[in-house]
Amino acid sequence: MHPLDALKKNPFVLAPMAGITDHAFRSFMRKLDASIVVTELVSATGIEYKSQKTLDLMSYDESQRPIGIQLFGEDAETIGRAAQVAEEHGADFVDLNFGCPVPKVVKKGAGSAMLKDLPNMQKVLSSCVRSVKIPVTIKIRTGWDSTLRNAVDVCQLAYDEGISWVAIHGRTRAQGYSGLADWDFISEIKSKSKIPILGNGDILTPQKAVARLYESGCDGVMIGRGCLKNPLIFADALSLWKNEPLRVDLKRNYHGIFTDLSQQIQAHCPDHITNIQLKKFASWFSTGYPGAAAFRKQIFQIKDNDEVLRCALEFFSSITELEQEDTSGDNFLMGGHG
Repeated sequence: MHPLDALKKNPFVLAPMAGITDHAFRSFMRKLDASIVVTELVSATGIEYKSQKTLDLMSYDESQRPIGIQLFGEDAETIGRAAQVAEEHGADFVDLNFGCPVPKVVKKGAGSAMLKDLPNMQKVLSSCVRSVKIPVTIKIRTGWDSTLRNAVDVCQLAYDEGISWVAIHGRTRAQGYSGLADWDFISEIKSKSKIPILGNGDILTPQKAVARLYESGCDGVMIGRGCLKNPLIFADALSLWKNEPLRVDLKRNYHGIFTDLSQQIQAHCPDHITNIQLKKFASWFSTGYPGAAAFRKQIFQIKDNDEVLRCALEFFSSITELEQEDTSGDNFLMGGHG
């Protein structure tokens, strides 16, 4: 299915997040009604050098379709060849990252640094679109800093080069993940652009997801951190958008939800990564529930994977009837993806 067709059926897209949206988590989120999923950042240079670690990031299964492989790099020809590899790998579309603020990416001229160099961005877009038959999308920020908020120009460039959509994180690179995403500016960009726009930033509840979709006029919204605290955010947002009852089979059944996630993680990750991922997601999902702080402290001291799972399931069995508190300001939930 073309990703734009999928977007019309379900406009709530899982944002790509490094270290989070791996094979296991994407399969898990598709079961919980995420519309479209995208891989973690994949280095075009890593693909060029046939790095196994890089190639492993492109792993997916059929349940994840439509699946996008997200590439980053600074050289147009290298990205074009990497896009061909992604297409040969069976991806439904290629997503180019021009939003990542991480210094080791930016200092090479990749990620959000490309927002300062639109002539090179044009070369990258042209090379990528010429190189593949599948759709190409891009992810950007509103600009480099407050003096260079050029997302409207980027969207025009993307339209001219045949890009299928632009996803916009509502902060500049200089902001990182501080302050609030500027949804008024995202709405302005949408009103001035001929290309489909996905808005992203600070969508932490299903109600906010639907509200942002309607208020901004965007064609879709990307949800990142919101699903780390509430993995039901996609299912609930989709139900609200369709004016359907919320899925009662999922409500607060964190024991069952975490069991499903743990099975995905154990199936696709080596033991040491499984240990890290179980702890991370258990910590995030527990946020806002009574006893969460003590639970997080306890679980990070456990080394055995079976014991981590037992401890997590015991905690989640205790929260079936409790409401989650608003903890949107918690620093450990403020990491991101670009």
